[in-house]
Amino acid sequence: MLIDSHAHLDMEDFERDREDVLKRAVEAGVEHIVTIGIDLKSSLKARHLARTYARISSSVGCHPHHADDCMASDLERLAVLASEPEVVAWGEIGLDQYRRYSSADAQLRVFRDQLRLADDLHLPVVIHIREAHDVAYPILKGMGKGEKKGVIHCSSGDMDLAVAYMALGYFISIPGTVTYKNAIQIKEVAASIPLGRMLIETDSPYLAPVPQRGKRNEPAYVRDTAMEIARLRKTPFEEVARQTTENARVLFGLPIQGEIGEDAGPSR
Repeated sequence: MLIDSHAHLDMEDFERDREDVLKRAVEAGVEHIVTIGIDLKSSLKARHLARTYARISSSVGCHPHHADDCMASDLERLAVLASEPEVVAWGEIGLDQYRRYSSADAQLRVFRDQLRLADDLHLPVVIHIREAHDVAYPILKGMGKGEKKGVIHCSSGDMDLAVAYMALGYFISIPGTVTYKNAIQIKEVAASIPLGRMLIETDSPYLAPVPQRGKRNEPAYVRDTAMEIARLRKTPFEEVARQTTENARVLFGLPIQGEIGEDAGPSR
């Protein structure tokens, strides 16, 4: 069985066929999905999906793209939402100096504030870093080390950075880009880091893996990512699936197989 540790099932891309998407995930061997909040509205919808479907858990957070619009009152509401049992992490949070949809100052402020809130609530964090590792790493280092600090989502750093983040207690999440022919850096990371510190994800609806590249991504395709990781590591697929599933359960406190319903439909 597999766990998709990072998807955006609340997005409009899935409005027409969300239940079919979940059924295909089950058929592909995906036992659980963590759907990720990127602002207050998205976090509320992610929590609703997690309340509706037994195979979904959710996170809450304000993505760096939305930092300019993230008010103190939003963070207060997210903190209340984060106490709900369906919420297993705080994120997607971080820094993005590639798109720069929000100012650097706002991104830093919102990132630091959310790290403190997550720490107070003892929640792991889901970290987005794009062309900002030089700023983000010292901040995360300043938050201290731990066994289950969180996950570096959609890993964009090299092997040295992966080792540095793992030393702080972060898992490294491998997305579908690992299947792309010229994605040399992420292939090296996926082939080399300890399997016990790895998660796998789709980042649905983005970054569909080969052979699905160019299509809308969805949780079922996490299987293609796991198969490529197994190929790169010369490790049985079953071992990659087992260990990354266990890692996600440990980090997010997810239910084990048998504690969730057998179908993909609404749980209540």
